[in-house]
Amino acid sequence: MMPARLWLRYFAAGFVVIVTMLLVTLFTPAPYGDLTRIGRLSDAEFGWQAAPPIVTKAHIKGVPLDQADVLVVGDSFSMTLRWQSRLVKEGYQVATIYWGQTGPLCKDFTPWIRRAGFKGKLVVVESVERLLGDRLKGGSTCTTMSKEPVVKTVPFLEPLEAVPGFALNWSAKLTTGLITYTNMRKVRKLSGDALFGDETWVRPVPGGCSYFSHKLCEKALFFVEDTDNPPLKPEAVEQMKIFTQAQSDLKFVWMVIPDKTTVYVDTQHAAPFVAAFKTADLGPDLFSFAADERARVRDFYFPNDTHLSMHGQLIVGDRMLQAVRQVLAPPAPRVP
Repeated sequence: MMPARLWLRYFAAGFVVIVTMLLVTLFTPAPYGDLTRIGRLSDAEFGWQAAPPIVTKAHIKGVPLDQADVLVVGDSFSMTLRWQSRLVKEGYQVATIYWGQTGPLCKDFTPWIRRAGFKGKLVVVESVERLLGDRLKGGSTCTTMSKEPVVKTVPFLEPLEAVPGFALNWSAKLTTGLITYTNMRKVRKLSGDALFGDETWVRPVPGGCSYFSHKLCEKALFFVEDTDNPPLKPEAVEQMKIFTQAQSDLKFVWMVIPDKTTVYVDTQHAAPFVAAFKTADLGPDLFSFAADERARVRDFYFPNDTHLSMHGQLIVGDRMLQAVRQVLAPPAPRVP
């Protein structure tokens, strides 16, 4: 039999290890970016530092379909209602529905949305680059919208308005702190690309500290699907044209948001698509726009996330306001 003293030593050693792991985890900040969370990386190093702009609450709102001048079909880039706030500020009444709730846009889109109560003329179709191909493919083969539109008049997601303050990370698993610490040691030694958590690329970005505000700004985080998904091709533009022409009772502005990787690393990833889109007059070229804005605005995209920052969303909102005005004149002021 093992002597009691030896058992006690093993127990004490195990206790010390567990307490140490617990302390490391408690003092590891809870991640507030999608890419740090799934990659198990530290927001102390990759979290944004530049304070986001504050938007007037009265402009962060949607309206029911039957009151809308503009309908937005969007994804997670539209869920905070921040870019739409630029339209609302100028008097447009905006309703937003989401791809995840509606499914692909089918041939009967116009009668479907009319039955749901939309009386307006303009639809803004927003999609991030990496998902647009599959969405268009699904829409090209379906004839009937199978789900009813669901409109939320408040943001689907509320963004942070400041960097989170210090708080003990009680909700994390015991091993989180050690894994994060180990990953960050690897990150600091990297001279090239490395994948963490199967979905987060850490990549060096030349001039990164002029683009991002985080502490480890010579490196940035990117979503693996940006490069795993096939690049958009000119055929996608033809699919957009076919759909638009089939919906003759409505006007469309296509809002294609480039992937973060396309903006900062692989700028030619969808070059043939972008060239075709520019000549098609379907919507603003946000690829060239983002290439310009990334150098002008730090944290145009969040450093620890795959999405546009609040800075980026509002700037894109201003660009979309220009595009909307070209198609639909600002409404007359409404009498209370």
